[in-house]
Amino acid sequence: MITRERRASRDVRHLRLRRRVRGSAARPRLAVFRSLNHIYAQLIDDESGRTLAAVDSRSPAFRARQKSGGNVAAAKVVGELIAQKAKERGVERVVFDRGGFQYHGRVKALAEAARAGGLVF
Repeated sequence: MITRERRASRDVRHLRLRRRVRGSAARPRLAVFRSLNHIYAQLIDDESGRTLAAVDSRSPAFRARQKSGGNVAAAKVVGELIAQKAKERGVERVVFDRGGFQYHGRVKALAEAARAGGLVF
């Protein structure tokens, strides 16, 4: 029951956030989702509805560097990888979408690693 209420609250926060955050081809949205055991990051062009790049803690590139996917160290690796993929696609400026999660812990670690990797937001 409490899990359902937390999920509903996060969905409401995410919808409220999405009214203000909009990605484009020039400045895509860096969307973050975290589950109990993994963390996911995507670069999304909302105008065309396409995902430009995606990295998660289940991908082979991640597994080569880190075992566990549900901690702050894993979020840092995912942030570095998404910044690297963005650079390969010529993207430097993004809009950060925290997905209704608090900007704290794993979400913050991913954002800071992406900034350190060269993304501007």
